[in-house]
This record gives sequence, C-alpha cells and structure tokens, in this order.
Amino acid sequence: MNREQAETSYFVTPDQLGIGLFVYIDLPWFSHPFSFNSFKIRSEDQIQTLRGLGVKRFRYDPDRSDAPQFPATAPVAEAAEPVSEPAQADAEDPALSSKRARAAVLRERRERIANVEKAFAKAAAIMRNINRNILSRPKECLEEVSELVRQMATAFLEAPELTLHVMGAKAGGEEVYYHGLNTSILAMMLAREMGMPVEDGRTLGLAALLHDVGLIEIPDKVLKKTEDLTSSEIELRRMHVDYGIRIGKQAGLPDSVLAVIYQHHELADGSGYPRGLSGNAILPLARVVSMVNYYDNLCNPLSLAKALTPHEALSLMFAQRRSKFDAKLLQLMIKNLGVYPPGTVVRLSNEALGLVQSVNPQKPLRPWVLVYDPDVPKEEAIMIDLEQEPDINISKAIRPVQLPAAALDYLSPRRRVTYFFDAGNAGPAR
Repeated sequence: MNREQAETSYFVTPDQLGIGLFVYIDLPWFSHPFSFNSFKIRSEDQIQTLRGLGVKRFRYDPDRSDAPQFPATAPVAEAAEPVSEPAQADAEDPALSSKRARAAVLRERRERIANVEKAFAKAAAIMRNINRNILSRPKECLEEVSELVRQMATAFLEAPELTLHVMGAKAGGEEVYYHGLNTSILAMMLAREMGMPVEDGRTLGLAALLHDVGLIEIPDKVLKKTEDLTSSEIELRRMHVDYGIRIGKQAGLPDSVLAVIYQHHELADGSGYPRGLSGNAILPLARVVSMVNYYDNLCNPLSLAKALTPHEALSLMFAQRRSKFDAKLLQLMIKNLGVYPPGTVVRLSNEALGLVQSVNPQKPLRPWVLVYDPDVPKEEAIMIDLEQEPDINISKAIRPVQLPAAALDYLSPRRRVTYFFDAGNAGPAR
C-alpha cells in the first residue's frame, strides 16, 4: 500500500469485517488464498479466512460496500505502526495450498506460452524470407514453406488453446506475415476439427499461408493506406488474386493450392471476387480460407480504429453476414473460438477488467482470463480459469478504447492477442 492509498482509505479491524463489505488485502497475492486482492465479502467463511491472515486492519471502500457503515466518517490517516506482515501460513490450509498449486500451473502455462511465442516468431521470420525470395528462388522457397506447414502442425495444433493466446497482434510492418500465419493456423485447426485427410489439411495450410502472396506486387501507397480506397485503388488491390496465381505458378505451387489462392475472396452469397462465385461453385478448401481470412481482416485491419473485437467479429459474421459463409464452417469456427474468443476485453462480475486468453471448448462461457490488478506487476499478471472460479462470471465484453489508460497499458491487448475489433466499421477485406 502506498502513501496516497493510506491517506485516502478507510480501515476496519478484523472484528469489524462483515458480509457486503468491499475489502482490500494489502499483502502479496501469493500469500493469501483468495483469487483477488480486493473483493466484496460474501460469506462467513471468507471472514474467518481474512481474520486468520494476521492482518491488524483492512482497507475498505464504502462506495462499493453494501454493509452498514462503520464509525469512521473521514479517511483514516496512516498510523505510525506499520500494518503487520501475514501470519505464518498454515502448511495444511487447503485454500492456500490450492492457490499455490494453481500458481504452479500458471507458471507452467506461461512457460508453454513462451515456447509457442518463439515458434510463432520463427514462423514469421521464415515467412518474411519466403516473401522476399519467392521470385528469385522459387524452388527453395516452396520447399521452405512446405516444411513450415509441417512445423506449424506440430508447434501450434498440439496445443490450440495456447496458440490462440499467442496469435497476438504484431505491430510494425509485419502485418502481412502474421495475417498469413493467423489464417493458416486457424484454417488447419478447422481442418482437424472437420476430420479432413492429412494431405488436404497440408494443402489447406499451404494455400492459407500464401493466399496473399500477390500483395507483393501492389504498391505500398495502396497496400498500407488506412483511409478509404478509391474505386481505382480497390480494383488494383483486387488484382492481387491474379498476381498471386502468376507468382504461384512461377514458384511451382500445386494446382490445388493455386485454386484456393484464386478463390480466397469468393463468398457463398456471390458477393466476392474475382468471379462472383457462390455456394458449391467455391471449392471446399477455398471456403475455409475465405471465411478465416474474412474474420482475421475484421479483427486486424490496417487501421486500428476500424478493428473489431473477436466477440464482435464473430457476432457480426453470424448475425448479419452469415449468408457469405458456409453455414457448417461458420458454426464450427464459433465453437472453436468460443463465445468470447481470445483477445476479447471483458468486465467480470466482481468489476475486475480482463483479457480473454484461451477458450474452454466444454464450457465456452468460462475461458481463461488475464486480470488487470494494479497491485500486481503486469509481468506477474494473474490469469484465472473461470471454470475454477464458480463465483465469478463475465458480465460483458467491452472495446479496448473504453479501457482506462492504465488498464490498457497493463493488458496491452494489441500486443498480446491477435484478434481485435470495433464493430462499427468493418472495411474492405484484404
């Protein structure tokens, strides 16, 4: 607790604790058995546990409490005697033991996430090299990209929940590489869920990885323009499909991959391009890439102001634009990404702010959430599994721009998870 908190806080003794009081525990997070350092007391068991911490007094917030008010009518000044350190934890305390066990799980999870992040960065570096050399060394690049798809299947699909966490927005000139990776990984995840033959899955992964290869022929002034494109610029950008076919043929890509590259902007209702195909006229693999490409473009457009949150993106696609996609594929993607996809900023029922990290396919309303707590260093930010927290729910999804500046910096959603957005302005797809 800092001096500013001490000067503006109200305090109660352990004997004054009561149900409905919103209290703060000014101890390190790992030294008490509660999920959060601040919460509203809801049971006598919680009161007894708080009293057992060995703390001489607790800060409380009268505005967030529904318990009777206590005698103090003004902030209590900091006493000369410091607040006591926590009593020696009872090694047999089941709640504290459970929390320490969960902390160990979180450390192991963070290590696994770090390994997936390294694999993701390596894949992006390989993609950057391929894009630079595909015209001058097509044969070698084709071998590299084929091997990359095999590596990705091992590195990313064995732990899809961690991969969805890591598929973070990578700012700064790398968008095209990460967009290709996002599209390929999501497409291969869906292929696995569909029980697609291994060879078809590899074809799909390769086609999704290279679907935008033709963009290397589009001038940067059009490619990186964040304002609305003119009609002539839109037509030029759409030419990347034809350029992609030409480059793909030079590189020796299989016809099955070329066909998906050509159709990756076709939509089931006939509103896509280059030929305005609809329904079954679109190849099955192209339907997957088209849908996943559309989703990633909603979440990660060039202009952050036009970005949608994952929750909004799926809602938009299902509620307003479902005719553009294969119905079964869209349902499958929603099932796999969850009601609150990774990257969704949420407010929890205890008023805490958090960022969804990964989904729980069995319980889609109870994902893993990274929690904003200014009293915990953000390098050690708390991640909670809502399946293990029955008293805490997601109240609503909110847009990143609605976050206080401190919470935005702490959660850093654009740097942590790829999928983001702001539903009002979908913009043209890549």
